Amino acid sequence: MNTRVACWTGGLGAALLLACSAPKIVPGDPQAEIAAMLEQSAAAWNRGDLNGFMSDYAKDSLTSYVSGGHVQYGWQKLYDRYQTTYFAPGKFRDSLTFGEVRVRPLTLDLALCTARFALRRGDSVTASGPFTLLLQKRGNRWQILHDHTSSDPK
Repeated sequence: MNTRVACWTGGLGAALLLACSAPKIVPGDPQAEIAAMLEQSAAAWNRGDLNGFMSDYAKDSLTSYVSGGHVQYGWQKLYDRYQTTYFAPGKFRDSLTFGEVRVRPLTLDLALCTARFALRRGDSVTASGPFTLLLQKRGNRWQILHDHTSSDPK
């Protein structure tokens, strides 16, 4: 039965109908969990919190990042790259958003995510493109093992 109908027919009125129609993140739902993780990641980026942004990457030497024809290994090297390129004093960091998030569970603890990023400065998009993540569920959170990011042609 539709949860909205069940709530309405349960006799609790409009307040319950509103509560039942609110979006929920269901534990064990990789699509919802990873989409929420990316939303929190963008929020960390936008408030200048590199540690928060990087907390989604597996903190080990095998974490890989591919972009612009280069492969980089290691959480620390990726952290240092972001620090130097975007978070160093005096650097301007455009606002980050993610969209078109699609998650394909591969096993109970592995998932493939494809999505798009956009960096914006005011009304202008300064960079955008598709990316693919391989994630592993470690404990109660998803961690990025591999990130392959491409840029749209200018």
